[in-house]
Amino acid sequence: MNYEVSAFDDLTPRQLYAIYHLRVAIFVVEQACAYQEVDATDLTAQHLLGTDATGQLMAYARLIPEANQMARIGRVIVNPAVRGQGAGRELVQTAIARIQQLWPATTTINLQAQVYLDAFYRSFGFVAVSPAYLEDGIPHRDMVLKL
Repeated sequence: MNYEVSAFDDLTPRQLYAIYHLRVAIFVVEQACAYQEVDATDLTAQHLLGTDATGQLMAYARLIPEANQMARIGRVIVNPAVRGQGAGRELVQTAIARIQQLWPATTTINLQAQVYLDAFYRSFGFVAVSPAYLEDGIPHRDMVLKL
């Protein structure tokens, strides 16, 4: 998979369409969760796109700088066409590495994990820092990775 990171203003209209199409397909339709999926964070985030050899979006995450040497990974998704093939693991590894490249002073990475992915994120060293809570009707928990 080929990965690139782009600021919102550097995304092409086709890239932006692919991002929103995949995010809505997964987070709104597949997970049957009606919420405002497109938000203002898109404007300030770095967008990590993983594409296949034909340029089709296969994996995606938002990388968001935060105060106090922290960053956040959000909107982590893998195209259903490549699920179960290690694309999610590669995406998270790449997201962590890109955060360290973009913001070298980062000491902590945060994310809001869907509870069913707890063990997956723990395999990267993330630890839970909150009990499970409902976010748009889906159980989540806050997790952090100390770098």
